[in-house]
Amino acid sequence: MSSFYLHLPPIKRCFTGTLICCHTSTNPLLSAFPQSWRPQRSAMGISVVTMRDRSKNRKPTQRGRYLSIEGIQAVQALKKAKVNGGLDAVAHEIETKVRRLVKFDLVAVLRELQWQGEAILAFQVFEELRREHWYKPQVSIYVDIISVLAKSGLYEKVEQVCSYLKTECLEPDTEGFNLLMKTLLEYGFTQTAMDCFRLMKLWESEPDEHTFRILISGLESNGDKDSAIAIRAEAKKQLGRTLEFFEE
Repeated sequence: MSSFYLHLPPIKRCFTGTLICCHTSTNPLLSAFPQSWRPQRSAMGISVVTMRDRSKNRKPTQRGRYLSIEGIQAVQALKKAKVNGGLDAVAHEIETKVRRLVKFDLVAVLRELQWQGEAILAFQVFEELRREHWYKPQVSIYVDIISVLAKSGLYEKVEQVCSYLKTECLEPDTEGFNLLMKTLLEYGFTQTAMDCFRLMKLWESEPDEHTFRILISGLESNGDKDSAIAIRAEAKKQLGRTLEFFEE
């Protein structure tokens, strides 16, 4: 019985780690190569095999960190439960999947749901987050959940979350409070924004010029002239000058 041998061109490795084919003729086998590492013909007539790192194409499934397999499964299960079974089904997935997540995965799931605009699911996970023994309240966490709830028109939930904020023991965070009040004023929560202004002073977050500008502009835009006048007076007292606003 005759034997058949397939003769391939010899391959040498150059110092740069690139594979170089010494044969310059067209090889029909190259059509079967994956596009990511198919040899390319250089200007010198040498076929160069370049290897592309596919891992560079992978992007995080959510902002901030990669979701673990458990985190991805939790997000998918929650979304499926909301569509197919409603709040009861969501509660079941919270109990069986979300509560089993470790700290960083739970935070990542919350951020992913917020990023996807899944407001009611994000709220449910936020509720679970607050029950964890390691939970440490941060104004930035409240800003994110309030923003996604307000964008989705869940204004009662916004008020509920703000009521939680009033019971927290917070670290000083002027920048965080500024962003919180700006978010609230954008959606017309003038009284809640004023409550947060009092709260930030209670927790020793010193109002700065940006704080007063956010409040005055937001209050005036929402038609609360009296509160805006009061904030202008407080700003003058604290800053030692009258804030000027120029129309764009």
